[in-house]
Parts: sequence; C-alpha cells; structure tokens
Amino acid sequence: MELTLKQKTAFGIGAVGKDMVYALSASYVMYYYQDVLGLSASFVGLVLMAARFFDAFNDPFMGVLVAKTRTRWGRFRPWIFSGTLLNALVLYALFAAPVLDEAALMVYFSVVYILWGVTYTMMDIPYWSMIPAVTRTPKDRENLSMVGRTCAGVGSALIAMFTMLLVGALGGDSERAGFRWVALIVSVLFVVTELVCCAAMRETTPSEMKTATVKEMFSALFRNDQAMVVVGSIVLINSALYLTSNFIIYFFKYDLGGAGWKATYTLFSTVGGAAQILGMMVLYPLAAQKVQQHAGISPEPCAGTVRLRHAAGVLPDRAFP
Repeated sequence: MELTLKQKTAFGIGAVGKDMVYALSASYVMYYYQDVLGLSASFVGLVLMAARFFDAFNDPFMGVLVAKTRTRWGRFRPWIFSGTLLNALVLYALFAAPVLDEAALMVYFSVVYILWGVTYTMMDIPYWSMIPAVTRTPKDRENLSMVGRTCAGVGSALIAMFTMLLVGALGGDSERAGFRWVALIVSVLFVVTELVCCAAMRETTPSEMKTATVKEMFSALFRNDQAMVVVGSIVLINSALYLTSNFIIYFFKYDLGGAGWKATYTLFSTVGGAAQILGMMVLYPLAAQKVQQHAGISPEPCAGTVRLRHAAGVLPDRAFP
C-alpha cells in the first residue's frame, strides 16, 4: 500500500511544529537570557556549549532506547507523543523564567535548557527514524523524507519571520512578557501538530532494528576516516548556523541600532525566511533530482544519508536519527 496524501501531510505538519520549537530555542534563547534577563554572555554561552557536548552522548543513547522499544502503539509514536508533551512544557518554562536573583537564575537556566535538549531529543530522533517503518517502497521513503525536510524548513522560517514581530505585538514594551506569550503559542502549536502526525502515521513495515552500544557507535566512527571527515564538515556547518542564528539579532540591535531596529530585523528575517522556504520547497528538490539523475544515484536514502542530510542543515535540527 502506497503512502497516502493524508499521511504525507500529517508528517509534514509534524515537521513544521517541531522545527518551530527548535528554531525558537536555537535563535532566541541566548538573546532572551542575556539581553532580556541580564545574564552574562559568557555564562549563557558556556551553558549552550555544555549542552552541545551533552547532546553528543545523549543522542546515541536515545537512539538505543528507541530501537529497544516495543509497545502496542509501535516503537516510535510513544516517544514522539511523550517527548512532545514534555518538551512543550519545558519550552514554555525556558521562555517564562520567574523573577529570580542572578545566582538562582543561572541555576534555573542551566537545568531548564539541558532538560529542553533531552526532551526534544526524545521526540526528534524517533520522528526521523520512523520513516522506514511507515513506508514500504524506496520511492515512498524518499518522498516522505523530502516532505519532512521541506516542511521543517518552513517551520524554521516562520519563526525567523514572525518572532520579534509577535514579541512586540503581544508584550508591548516588555520583551519578557512577549517571549512568554510567543513560547506559549509555539508550544500549543507544537503539541497540536505532533498529535496530528501521531494520529495519521502507522508502522506498516516490521522494523527489526539492530542496536549497538554507545561505545560501539563511537568506536566505529573513530575507525572510519571518511566518516570523520563528514563529521568534521557537519561540525563546521552547524557552527556557522548557530553563530548566524544567535548573533544576527545583535547585529541589528547594536550595530545598525536606532529606534526601528526591530522592524529592520523583522524585514531581514522575512526576506531570509521566504528565501529559505523557496529553497526548501522548490530549489533543493530540483537540484537533488538533477544530481541524482546525473550521477545515477538510487533514490532510496539509507539511514546514514538521512542522518547526514539532517546534520548538514537540510534537516535543520540538532538531533537526528
């Protein structure tokens, strides 16, 4: 049975919601805790860096847990559902920090941000990993992967385009209140989109997943020089993405400045977001098709290919299967 339009749409809707959550955290958490709440840039940056190192071990561990899961609802949907609910709550807590003194706020931010990364991984890894289990043919797998990548880019672009506009509209002169409202809206949309995804997707293909220990994963990586080159490229690409997404708002606020810096930033983000949507929905599919035809590449994406595409920014999340 071929993948239905309903299932493709539901999977894409799930990608939009989860990447709205990811983009909000990746692009604005540093600005919120430094400029809005007053923590030092060095401390916020240290927590962000520590969280990335933690992810390097947490993500493979999560993959092992998913592979060993057996439930009446399948292997993946229970993790997507539970991870979504928990992550939505933590996202709201992340951008709705209570009034605390500096030391307490440091502890609060450190704990909540690490929890955000853990709970996001809980739903993100099974979301991408379930593609082979809900499809039967290589064509369906490629189509569903393409839908997910495209819609993920749309979700990320929407956050870039509208966040600061909504912060000003909902919070008035208080950015703190504005971010709290934006986080609440995004959290609710996140839950709704993932519920739609879970309700429509069914594991139709028995998927016996061979599991390896985290030690075996890293051992295999370090013995493969080609994989190390790819990982090095991924690190550089993601570093550039993190630097751009986190620091661009400071360029508009402090370098360009002026009373209308938010409007200028919003215009810039809107143009960039629209270009991202165009690239994901039109240009990338055309380019990928041309390259595959020219090189005679099979359209079936192996797990490693999906993982590398994801890490390289085609799938713009931190965690990937």
